[in-house]
Amino acid sequence: MAAELTRSDRERAPAPAGAPAGPRASGARRAPWTRALRPWLLLTPALAVLAVLLFWPLVRVLLLSFQDYGLRQINTGESNYTGFDNYREILGDSFLWRTVLPNTVLFAVTCVVLTVVVGTLVALLLQRLGRVWRVICSSVIMMAWAMPAVTGTYVWIWVFDPLNGVVSGGLDGLGVIEPRETNWFTDRWSFYAIAALNVVHHGFPFVAITVFAALLTIPRELPEAAIVDGANAWQRFWRITVPTIRPVFLVVTILSTIWDFKVFAQIYLMPGGAGSNQEVLNLGVWSYIQSFSRNQYGMGSAIAVLLTLLLLAITVGYVRALSNERDEL
Repeated sequence: MAAELTRSDRERAPAPAGAPAGPRASGARRAPWTRALRPWLLLTPALAVLAVLLFWPLVRVLLLSFQDYGLRQINTGESNYTGFDNYREILGDSFLWRTVLPNTVLFAVTCVVLTVVVGTLVALLLQRLGRVWRVICSSVIMMAWAMPAVTGTYVWIWVFDPLNGVVSGGLDGLGVIEPRETNWFTDRWSFYAIAALNVVHHGFPFVAITVFAALLTIPRELPEAAIVDGANAWQRFWRITVPTIRPVFLVVTILSTIWDFKVFAQIYLMPGGAGSNQEVLNLGVWSYIQSFSRNQYGMGSAIAVLLTLLLLAITVGYVRALSNERDEL
């Protein structure tokens, strides 16, 4: 009985030299290809939907950016390719370098820094609160995150309304300003200060909850050992907390950067942000105005492509930073 081979033993035994390959051998050769193809087959429905809803519109915008495309081309359906003329006109326009690009970059950088700082401070506060107050505070700040951008923008417009706003009324009561002579939305800096308050108020809850979740993963032994060694609160935060949850800080920073570079509603809906005040335009609003207010769809598409390339550069930096962070770990 011991000398007899079972069926499974015979299947596992190597085939004699010169013998034709059996079904198991051919199946073994097909297995790697099958395993490599199976994930793509499972992703095919989702990829097809993305191709229709995302990839084709991107291709269409790219094609329009090389055309002089207006209402006439929409009616006739003809194409009027002009090469890189739209890009040359945009990149050669001082308005891009003097107003639009500084508004986009400086506003995004300011909002990202404030969002991460405020969110981190709130996360540290949540860590110190008791369970009941932690639930209450978390629920309150999540309400700010759940509020739509359009609704939040109109709330801030009401707060800074020159005649009936809370800020103008309070400063008027203190004798600081004259409401009828002060309009917060006409000046470039005060306009973007209000927009920054709006964006930070809407974005800090995401950072706070994410960082708070990361703080819970830090072993208690680390800060306790630092306290024994005489480290103060700032030293514990900078030398223990930040290095431990650095990947989380990196993720929230890059995501906030991408979101804040393509801010649209918070600018467009504010008084003057729809194009009447040229000094407050950013890339997203400028692209929309060129396309739908001036019917220069080729020019608007070219601006949108430039904004997309800027976001792609940020995304590449995000992926590389994550890869380097993973290699260090």
